Amino acid sequence: MLVLQILAHEPMHGWGISERIQGLSKDVLRVTQGSLYPALHRLEKRGLLTSYWGSSRNNRKAKYYRLTGAGEKSLGQEAEGWERFVAAVQGVMGGV
Repeated sequence: MLVLQILAHEPMHGWGISERIQGLSKDVLRVTQGSLYPALHRLEKRGLLTSYWGSSRNNRKAKYYRLTGAGEKSLGQEAEGWERFVAAVQGVMGGV
């Protein structure tokens, strides 16, 4: 869900996705390359992402990922499920 959310705003290469998640979470969430790249490949295989080769800011060859229409739909469903989960946990924590 986090990867899809990041890519909903702009195409990005793997390192950029990892940095964005870490930055937005104020260093609480860290996505390692060993976790991120297999996840990107799975999301691409499921048709939620597409990829293309481009140049990074430092002129290195990098694979960029972009959200597809199916990815946007999946993100919406994941976000709704997350909101239900958070509300349920808050209900339990506040009801005890």
